[in-house]
Amino acid sequence: MNASIIKNATLGSRFRSFFTTRDFIFHDGRDLRRFSIAGRTQAMLAGVAGVALIFSTYGVAQAMVGVASISGIGAEAGSPEAQVEQMRLKVEAMQADVEAAKQAAKAYAARVEQRQEMIKAVATGAADRSKLTQAVAPFSFKTSALTEEVLAPLRELEARQVAQAIQARAVGEARYAKTAAQMVRLGLDPNRYTPKLVPGGMGGPLEADGDEASVSAEADAQFRALFQTWRRLDSLEQTVISIPSMQPVENVQFTSTFGVRSDPFVGTAKMHAGVDIPGAVGTPIYATADGVIGRSGRYGGYGNLIEVNHGRGIQTRYGHLSKILVEPNTRVRRGQMIGLMGSTGRSTGSHLHYEVRVDGKAVNPIPFLQNGEYLMAVQDRQTAGAMGGPAGAK
Repeated sequence: MNASIIKNATLGSRFRSFFTTRDFIFHDGRDLRRFSIAGRTQAMLAGVAGVALIFSTYGVAQAMVGVASISGIGAEAGSPEAQVEQMRLKVEAMQADVEAAKQAAKAYAARVEQRQEMIKAVATGAADRSKLTQAVAPFSFKTSALTEEVLAPLRELEARQVAQAIQARAVGEARYAKTAAQMVRLGLDPNRYTPKLVPGGMGGPLEADGDEASVSAEADAQFRALFQTWRRLDSLEQTVISIPSMQPVENVQFTSTFGVRSDPFVGTAKMHAGVDIPGAVGTPIYATADGVIGRSGRYGGYGNLIEVNHGRGIQTRYGHLSKILVEPNTRVRRGQMIGLMGSTGRSTGSHLHYEVRVDGKAVNPIPFLQNGEYLMAVQDRQTAGAMGGPAGAK
């Protein structure tokens, strides 16, 4: 009897420990909302319905087994031993219900938490990609009365999440449109950097009918749409990390701009692939976006040249330097000092020749310098900011 009591107590302790308080936080871009499901509520629902009943029934069953054994009663139909066997089977069934409720609550809670993470990612830009992309165990709607009681608070929260998902999707779509518009101003095609949905078969098993299945199907549809919004937005904002967004020097003025100009050495019209920014020899030069150093050394008319590969086919070049401070194949952050201004190579005086290239083709750097404030805000959200750089960078 004592061993049975200890065993039952252990089961009850393990059951209660599973139902811990769960907090859910939603940020829609303006307001912070907090939802909490107390572990006590979950434990009471499951515990009162299952564990307490198991304690009493299982104890009676054990006692009757002992009585039947002592008295030598056979296992005839309707005998006390047969009744005890029936009660034992019922206890096992109840234990199975409790375990099913536990597993269902665990799977349902994981799904709710993942969806809350998705809402936060789209609404605020702060994403834990490991949580968003991890597989969540499928959930069947064929449940017992005990499981339904345990899941009731989570179902209520899921219903609220559907409304939050619709709101977060609207926020995400607006942010995507704004970021895409900025890229278009820079001459970049945002569609190139976002995943495309292709036509094809869709489907999957439908495990149950009824109101619960209908509600869950609606939630699934909303969160599939929200996930696609997050994928497109995340891809675009990850691309923004690669876009030059700050000044390469403290004070930006131009002695020569991008395009056809009169060459200072031969006097005829020639294409100028970047902009010339004047300054004293030794003026610090900064990387305008995160990237990896490609060329770093003497390179023809550029003199001392640094080329930074930013990914997504985007590069920047910094020419005529008096000193190079970085080595090839090393990673640099936006705002990191990479060299000093000079007049090496084909140059008439101390200045920085600055280029932006997309897919190997030089483009006008001036729009990148003029639209840096919004791009830097997106980059800071994605990378938690970068240290260094000109104090007056815009």
